[in-house]
Amino acid sequence: MSTKSKNAYAVRTYFFSALIALTVSLTVIGLNKWTTEDESSPITHAIEVPGQRVLYTADDEGNIKPLDFTETSQKVLDAVVHIKSTQTNPRSAMGDARQLPDPFKEFFGDMFKGQVPEGEMPSRPMVGTGSGVIINDKGYIVTNNHVIENADEVEVTLYDNESYKATVIGTDPSTDLALLQIKAEGLKVMPLVNSDKVEVGEWVLAVGNPLGLNSTVTAGIVSAKARNININKDKFAVESFIQTDAAINPGNSGGALVDLDGNLVGINTAIASRTGTYTGYGFAVPSNIVTKVVEDLLKYGNVQRGMLGVSIRTMDSHLAKEKDVDFTHGVWIEQVGEESAADKAGIESGDIIVKVDEVLVGTSPRLQEIIASKRPGDKVTVTVNRNGKEKEFDVILENANGTTDIVRKEKKEVLNLLGADFETLDSDVAKKMDIEGGVKVARLYPGKVRKETQMREGFIITHIDGKKVKDIEDVADALEGKKGGVMLEGVYEGSPDKYYYAIGMDS
Repeated sequence: MSTKSKNAYAVRTYFFSALIALTVSLTVIGLNKWTTEDESSPITHAIEVPGQRVLYTADDEGNIKPLDFTETSQKVLDAVVHIKSTQTNPRSAMGDARQLPDPFKEFFGDMFKGQVPEGEMPSRPMVGTGSGVIINDKGYIVTNNHVIENADEVEVTLYDNESYKATVIGTDPSTDLALLQIKAEGLKVMPLVNSDKVEVGEWVLAVGNPLGLNSTVTAGIVSAKARNININKDKFAVESFIQTDAAINPGNSGGALVDLDGNLVGINTAIASRTGTYTGYGFAVPSNIVTKVVEDLLKYGNVQRGMLGVSIRTMDSHLAKEKDVDFTHGVWIEQVGEESAADKAGIESGDIIVKVDEVLVGTSPRLQEIIASKRPGDKVTVTVNRNGKEKEFDVILENANGTTDIVRKEKKEVLNLLGADFETLDSDVAKKMDIEGGVKVARLYPGKVRKETQMREGFIITHIDGKKVKDIEDVADALEGKKGGVMLEGVYEGSPDKYYYAIGMDS
């Protein structure tokens, strides 16, 4: 900013400060006069004056503008929803996988009679709540994976209290995000902003449903960026949170962190607290990560994660002393995986990553965030400090299997209805198990399978209604347009028994 601009900025600031002081002084004088003139009244009333906007902030151009949360709140409240996740069929560690739910006994007779003790009382449903954000007018809603992770049913309630049954489109435990969809029209949506441009000290609002209190707005600032709090225990966890002091409590999970223009800068995910409630710090998944995850789930059916193939540590003076190197801001490479993307590009253990695609990298979480925004096959230019000199390497990122392949997942509507991710069984595994083939249930989330059966992840479907299935397309074909009861037959790896599950395909 030029000297002239700074002077103009200062003049405006002093002018508004003087105006504020004058307004407060006149109000106090008027109030004293009003209360002293009506001494007969037993109650003292405050003078009725129009609300004064006495706080101001500056925009990117340095222009002073009123700091007012009412307009922002009106923009965003309609786009934040309440989510109720219900586990109607709580499971034991193993469960009795062969038990048919009562509604299907008429279809399959008494072939499994006696496997569950007569008179057994059903477990009480377990209900959890959270928040979500509508991101487009087709009914897509982003929330946290942990909000819906163990649910059999998911219900979404809009700001106007209208409720809908939600379908889980996909999940990404690595970032603790999930994508839902409801069939509704005329929805208010929230646009996403580039979270890289969000600055520490910037005003933000947290919007959600904390502690059972629907449609709650709290205000604060961005306290820090690229925070890692080690809360996500997934093998490939990505943590680069936006930290805020806007009050976030249980129930805010999956809700919105927005800027003053009403744009989404993050999905509220976690709090740092010894009590379990707000004590000053909350954390949100940046909107850039949200954008990448949603795009992948819609385009490919699962998240495509590019990887360098290195183990890393944030550089600091202690690490520099330990490694006997001159201190440099960046990310220390502890180990490079053999034949990994970094190894193939020529990066070595002991290199210090300082930039990726000319973007400065100061911490491990920031590096994770940048790489997590890429896909296998993407090329990035990594700048490292090696023995005091900077060197550039072009790295072709790879997936967890060490290839640049984009692994698509079949995402037909009927498979979404089941609430499961499927994988065609590897031929070597099938041979080892002495079966002709099958389709493995890789992951379960809210849907018919979890709600109506005791199926566990890892189940291998070999037959549907007595017909063999060998790949995902066979499963989709067998279920497409199906009405009534369906029998799934299969096995678990390591078990000699056959297992049977029945589901109803009527909506």
